[in-house]
Amino acid sequence: MKIALLDSGIGLLPAAAALRALRPDVDLVLSSDPDGMPWGPRTPEDIAEHALACARAAAAYRPDALVVACNTASVHALATLRAELEPGLPVIGTVPAIKPAAAAGGPVAIWATPATTGSAYQRGLINDFATGAEVTEVPCPGLADAVERADDAAIDAAIRAAAALTPPGTAALVLGCTHYELVADRIRAAVAPIPDPAAPLVFFGSADAVAAQALRRVAAVTRTGTGSLTVLSTGRPDILPAAAGHYLQGRLLGTPAAERGVQAGEHGVQVVPAAGGVHP
Repeated sequence: MKIALLDSGIGLLPAAAALRALRPDVDLVLSSDPDGMPWGPRTPEDIAEHALACARAAAAYRPDALVVACNTASVHALATLRAELEPGLPVIGTVPAIKPAAAAGGPVAIWATPATTGSAYQRGLINDFATGAEVTEVPCPGLADAVERADDAAIDAAIRAAAALTPPGTAALVLGCTHYELVADRIRAAVAPIPDPAAPLVFFGSADAVAAQALRRVAAVTRTGTGSLTVLSTGRPDILPAAAGHYLQGRLLGTPAAERGVQAGEHGVQVVPAAGGVHP
Protein backbone atom coordinates (compact mmCIF):
# COMPACT_ATOMS: atom_id res chain seq x y z
CA MET A 1 0.00 0.00 0.00
CA LYS A 2 1.30 3.44 -0.94
CA ILE A 3 -0.15 6.83 0.07
CA ALA A 4 1.05 10.24 -1.11
CA LEU A 5 0.67 13.52 0.75
CA LEU A 6 1.15 17.08 -0.45
CA ASP A 7 1.63 20.45 1.22
CA SER A 8 3.68 23.55 0.56
CA GLY A 9 6.08 22.49 3.32
CA ILE A 10 6.32 20.34 6.45
CA GLY A 11 2.65 20.74 7.35
CA LEU A 12 2.17 17.26 5.87
CA LEU A 13 4.23 15.65 8.66
CA PRO A 14 1.38 15.17 11.20
CA ALA A 15 -0.86 13.30 8.75
CA ALA A 16 2.09 11.27 7.45
CA ALA A 17 3.10 10.31 10.98
CA ALA A 18 -0.51 9.38 11.79
CA LEU A 19 -0.57 7.10 8.74
CA ARG A 20 2.70 5.53 9.81
CA ALA A 21 1.33 4.91 13.32
CA LEU A 22 -1.87 3.34 12.02
CA ARG A 23 -0.22 1.28 9.29
CA PRO A 24 3.56 0.86 9.85
CA ASP A 25 4.09 -0.91 6.53
CA VAL A 26 2.56 1.85 4.39
CA ASP A 27 4.88 3.35 1.77
CA LEU A 28 4.70 7.15 1.93
CA VAL A 29 5.37 9.74 -0.77
CA LEU A 30 5.76 13.28 0.60
CA SER A 31 5.47 15.99 -2.05
CA SER A 32 6.10 19.59 -0.97
CA ASP A 33 6.92 22.85 -2.73
CA PRO A 34 9.82 24.67 -1.05
CA ASP A 35 10.48 26.63 -4.25
CA GLY A 36 6.94 28.01 -4.28
CA MET A 37 6.09 28.42 -0.61
CA PRO A 38 4.33 30.04 1.09
CA TRP A 39 1.09 29.33 -0.72
CA GLY A 40 -1.13 31.48 1.49
CA PRO A 41 -0.44 34.85 -0.17
CA ARG A 42 -0.97 33.42 -3.67
CA THR A 43 -4.20 33.71 -5.64
CA PRO A 44 -6.57 30.72 -5.55
CA GLU A 45 -5.67 29.93 -9.15
CA ASP A 46 -1.96 30.02 -8.37
CA ILE A 47 -2.40 27.82 -5.31
CA ALA A 48 -4.28 25.28 -7.41
CA GLU A 49 -1.49 25.31 -9.99
CA HIS A 50 1.22 24.67 -7.39
CA ALA A 51 -0.80 21.99 -5.63
CA LEU A 52 -1.47 20.27 -8.96
CA ALA A 53 2.25 20.25 -9.76
CA CYS A 54 2.95 18.58 -6.40
CA ALA A 55 0.16 16.08 -7.02
CA ARG A 56 1.41 15.19 -10.49
CA ALA A 57 4.93 14.62 -9.16
CA ALA A 58 3.54 12.31 -6.47
CA ALA A 59 1.19 10.53 -8.88
CA ALA A 60 4.18 9.43 -10.95
CA TYR A 61 5.03 7.08 -8.06
CA ARG A 62 1.65 5.34 -8.47
CA PRO A 63 0.19 5.82 -4.98
CA ASP A 64 -3.13 4.28 -3.99
CA ALA A 65 -4.43 7.59 -2.56
CA LEU A 66 -3.41 11.24 -2.30
CA VAL A 67 -3.88 13.28 0.89
CA VAL A 68 -4.04 17.07 0.53
CA ALA A 69 -2.49 17.72 3.94
CA CYS A 70 -2.99 21.48 3.78
CA ASN A 71 -6.05 23.54 4.68
CA THR A 72 -5.28 26.26 2.13
CA ALA A 73 -4.79 23.81 -0.72
CA SER A 74 -7.94 21.91 0.25
CA VAL A 75 -9.95 25.12 0.00
CA HIS A 76 -8.55 26.34 -3.30
CA ALA A 77 -7.29 23.26 -5.16
CA LEU A 78 -9.29 20.21 -4.11
CA ALA A 79 -11.82 20.46 -6.94
CA THR A 80 -9.01 20.87 -9.49
CA LEU A 81 -7.08 17.91 -8.11
CA ARG A 82 -10.13 15.65 -8.07
CA ALA A 83 -11.13 16.67 -11.59
CA GLU A 84 -7.75 15.53 -12.94
CA LEU A 85 -6.90 12.56 -10.70
CA GLU A 86 -10.14 10.85 -9.68
CA PRO A 87 -11.50 8.23 -9.93
CA GLY A 88 -8.17 6.57 -10.65
CA LEU A 89 -6.49 8.18 -7.64
CA PRO A 90 -8.67 8.96 -4.58
CA VAL A 91 -7.99 12.47 -3.21
CA ILE A 92 -8.63 13.23 0.48
CA GLY A 93 -8.83 16.87 1.61
CA THR A 94 -8.36 18.54 4.99
CA VAL A 95 -10.58 21.02 6.83
CA PRO A 96 -10.38 22.45 10.37
CA ALA A 97 -12.10 20.10 12.85
CA ILE A 98 -14.73 22.66 13.84
CA LYS A 99 -17.66 20.24 13.79
CA PRO A 100 -16.38 17.80 16.46
CA ALA A 101 -15.00 20.67 18.55
CA ALA A 102 -18.40 22.36 18.68
CA ALA A 103 -20.16 19.06 19.34
CA ALA A 104 -18.00 18.53 22.42
CA GLY A 105 -19.68 21.48 24.13
CA GLY A 106 -18.13 24.50 25.75
CA PRO A 107 -16.41 27.55 24.27
CA VAL A 108 -14.34 26.90 21.14
CA ALA A 109 -11.24 28.74 19.89
CA ILE A 110 -10.03 28.29 16.31
CA TRP A 111 -6.35 29.02 15.74
CA ALA A 112 -5.68 29.66 12.06
CA THR A 113 -3.58 31.73 9.69
CA PRO A 114 -4.56 35.40 9.31
CA ALA A 115 -5.79 34.66 5.76
CA THR A 116 -8.14 31.96 7.02
CA THR A 117 -9.32 33.73 10.16
CA GLY A 118 -12.52 35.61 9.43
CA SER A 119 -12.65 34.24 5.87
CA ALA A 120 -15.91 33.32 4.21
CA TYR A 121 -14.68 29.73 4.13
CA GLN A 122 -14.09 29.48 7.89
CA ARG A 123 -17.23 31.48 8.73
CA GLY A 124 -19.17 29.04 6.56
CA LEU A 125 -17.85 26.09 8.56
CA ILE A 126 -18.77 27.85 11.79
CA ASN A 127 -22.27 28.59 10.52
CA ASP A 128 -22.73 25.03 9.29
CA PHE A 129 -21.29 23.13 12.23
CA ALA A 130 -21.05 25.41 15.27
CA THR A 131 -24.38 27.22 15.39
CA GLY A 132 -25.13 28.13 18.97
CA ALA A 133 -21.58 27.49 20.16
CA GLU A 134 -19.37 30.20 21.61
CA VAL A 135 -16.61 30.46 19.00
CA THR A 136 -13.55 32.72 18.98
CA GLU A 137 -11.43 33.01 15.84
CA VAL A 138 -7.77 33.50 16.76
CA PRO A 139 -5.35 34.70 14.06
CA CYS A 140 -1.80 33.36 14.39
CA PRO A 141 0.44 35.59 12.26
CA GLY A 142 3.85 34.11 11.62
CA LEU A 143 3.25 30.82 13.42
CA ALA A 144 3.18 28.53 10.37
CA ASP A 145 6.27 30.21 8.91
CA ALA A 146 8.11 29.90 12.23
CA VAL A 147 7.21 26.20 12.45
CA GLU A 148 8.42 25.70 8.89
CA ARG A 149 11.78 27.25 9.81
CA ALA A 150 11.95 25.44 13.17
CA ASP A 151 12.60 28.87 14.70
CA ASP A 152 11.91 28.29 18.40
CA ALA A 153 11.99 31.95 19.43
CA ALA A 154 9.56 32.94 16.67
CA ILE A 155 7.33 29.93 17.44
CA ASP A 156 7.10 30.86 21.11
CA ALA A 157 6.43 34.54 20.32
CA ALA A 158 3.62 33.68 17.88
CA ILE A 159 2.09 31.20 20.32
CA ARG A 160 2.18 33.74 23.18
CA ALA A 161 0.43 36.32 21.02
CA ALA A 162 -2.30 33.88 20.00
CA ALA A 163 -2.68 32.57 23.56
CA ALA A 164 -3.32 36.13 24.73
CA LEU A 165 -6.27 36.28 22.32
CA THR A 166 -7.71 32.95 23.47
CA PRO A 167 -10.46 33.50 26.07
CA PRO A 168 -10.04 31.93 29.53
CA GLY A 169 -12.29 28.93 29.95
CA THR A 170 -11.89 27.77 26.35
CA ALA A 171 -12.86 24.08 26.33
CA ALA A 172 -11.92 23.12 22.77
CA LEU A 173 -9.08 24.45 20.65
CA VAL A 174 -9.13 23.78 16.91
CA LEU A 175 -5.74 23.68 15.20
CA GLY A 176 -6.81 25.18 11.89
CA CYS A 177 -3.45 24.83 10.12
CA THR A 178 -1.65 21.52 9.70
CA HIS A 179 1.66 23.09 10.77
CA TYR A 180 0.21 23.84 14.22
CA GLU A 181 -0.11 20.16 15.10
CA LEU A 182 3.68 19.97 15.15
CA VAL A 183 3.76 22.31 18.17
CA ALA A 184 0.55 21.29 19.91
CA ASP A 185 2.37 20.61 23.17
CA ARG A 186 3.79 24.12 23.20
CA ILE A 187 0.38 25.61 22.43
CA ARG A 188 -1.15 23.67 25.31
CA ALA A 189 1.56 24.87 27.69
CA ALA A 190 0.83 28.49 26.72
CA VAL A 191 -2.98 28.30 26.80
CA ALA A 192 -3.40 25.97 29.78
CA PRO A 193 -0.17 26.10 31.81
CA ILE A 194 -2.02 24.76 34.84
CA PRO A 195 -4.28 21.90 33.67
CA ASP A 196 -7.76 21.77 35.17
CA PRO A 197 -8.81 18.11 35.61
CA ALA A 198 -12.42 19.21 36.01
CA ALA A 199 -12.42 21.10 32.70
CA PRO A 200 -9.54 19.90 30.52
CA LEU A 201 -8.68 21.74 27.34
CA VAL A 202 -9.28 19.42 24.37
CA PHE A 203 -7.34 19.90 21.14
CA PHE A 204 -8.88 19.13 17.75
CA GLY A 205 -6.50 18.57 14.85
CA SER A 206 -7.07 16.92 11.50
CA ALA A 207 -4.17 14.48 11.12
CA ASP A 208 -5.72 11.41 12.74
CA ALA A 209 -9.05 11.82 10.99
CA VAL A 210 -7.44 12.38 7.59
CA ALA A 211 -5.16 9.37 8.04
CA ALA A 212 -8.09 7.15 8.99
CA GLN A 213 -10.11 8.36 6.00
CA ALA A 214 -7.21 7.70 3.64
CA LEU A 215 -6.91 4.13 4.90
CA ARG A 216 -10.65 3.62 4.47
CA ARG A 217 -10.43 4.83 0.88
CA VAL A 218 -7.74 2.23 0.12
CA ALA A 219 -9.21 -0.61 2.21
CA ALA A 220 -9.59 -2.76 -0.90
CA VAL A 221 -5.87 -2.56 -1.71
CA THR A 222 -4.32 -5.94 -0.91
CA ARG A 223 -0.66 -5.25 -1.63
CA THR A 224 1.47 -4.46 1.40
CA GLY A 225 4.33 -2.03 1.66
CA THR A 226 7.72 -2.02 3.32
CA GLY A 227 7.39 1.23 5.26
CA SER A 228 9.46 3.18 2.71
CA LEU A 229 9.64 6.97 2.52
CA THR A 230 9.96 8.98 -0.71
CA VAL A 231 10.48 12.75 -0.47
CA LEU A 232 9.87 15.16 -3.35
CA SER A 233 10.80 18.85 -3.18
CA THR A 234 9.06 20.80 -5.96
CA GLY A 235 9.10 17.57 -7.95
CA ARG A 236 12.74 16.67 -7.25
CA PRO A 237 13.76 13.55 -5.30
CA ASP A 238 15.08 14.71 -1.95
CA ILE A 239 15.43 13.85 1.73
CA LEU A 240 13.41 15.16 4.67
CA PRO A 241 14.34 18.80 5.33
CA ALA A 242 16.43 19.48 8.40
CA ALA A 243 13.49 21.26 10.04
CA ALA A 244 11.51 18.01 10.06
CA GLY A 245 13.88 16.54 12.63
CA HIS A 246 12.92 19.33 15.02
CA TYR A 247 9.54 17.69 15.59
CA LEU A 248 8.49 14.31 16.93
CA GLN A 249 6.47 13.51 13.79
CA GLY A 250 9.46 14.20 11.57
CA ARG A 251 11.78 12.08 13.69
CA LEU A 252 9.27 9.22 13.55
CA LEU A 253 9.16 9.36 9.77
CA GLY A 254 12.94 9.54 9.58
CA THR A 255 13.37 6.28 11.48
CA PRO A 256 14.30 3.46 9.06
CA ALA A 257 11.69 0.75 8.62
CA ALA A 258 14.07 -1.92 9.91
CA GLU A 259 14.42 -0.06 13.21
CA ARG A 260 10.62 0.17 13.50
CA GLY A 261 10.35 -3.61 13.09
CA VAL A 262 8.23 -3.26 9.96
CA GLN A 263 7.88 -6.36 7.80
CA ALA A 264 5.98 -6.73 4.56
CA GLY A 265 2.66 -8.36 5.26
CA GLU A 266 2.18 -7.07 8.82
CA HIS A 267 -1.43 -6.13 9.58
CA GLY A 268 -3.62 -5.75 12.62
CA VAL A 269 -3.05 -2.03 13.17
CA GLN A 270 -6.07 -0.40 14.75
CA VAL A 271 -7.55 2.48 12.78
CA VAL A 272 -8.58 5.48 14.83
CA PRO A 273 -12.18 6.48 13.99
CA ALA A 274 -12.42 9.78 12.14
CA ALA A 275 -13.48 12.65 14.39
CA GLY A 276 -13.75 15.38 11.78
CA GLY A 277 -11.33 17.43 9.74
CA VAL A 278 -11.81 15.50 6.50
CA HIS A 279 -13.05 17.35 3.44
CA PRO A 280 -16.12 15.59 1.99
